[in-house]
Amino acid sequence: MRHLKSGRHFNRDTDARKALLRNLCTALLEHGRITTTEARAKELRRRVERLITEAKADDVAARRRVAREISNPEVADRLFRTVMPRLRERPGGYTRIIRKGPRLGDAAPMVVIELVN
Repeated sequence: MRHLKSGRHFNRDTDARKALLRNLCTALLEHGRITTTEARAKELRRRVERLITEAKADDVAARRRVAREISNPEVADRLFRTVMPRLRERPGGYTRIIRKGPRLGDAAPMVVIELVN
């Protein structure tokens, strides 16, 4: 039984899954908008929203916790300098998922996930 085991596995082992989500977080915060599958976007939304909420504290400990999740130091710095001032007053809901349609190769549902302004 899977009681109290939240999150999707994506048919990957733990390290590959963590790397996938870390890279997706970095890409979303770097570009502001990415296209991915619906399942990945829904899992990514959980991670990114927690990260942005964590970054609201804007102290050394928060910067270290964010840097642990974001692989590119420039992107982590950009989160604190440009993204946080826009989202500081917002109580939550920092991302938006827009359905795009099925992928041609395997008909996986594709979406665009973006940061709200």
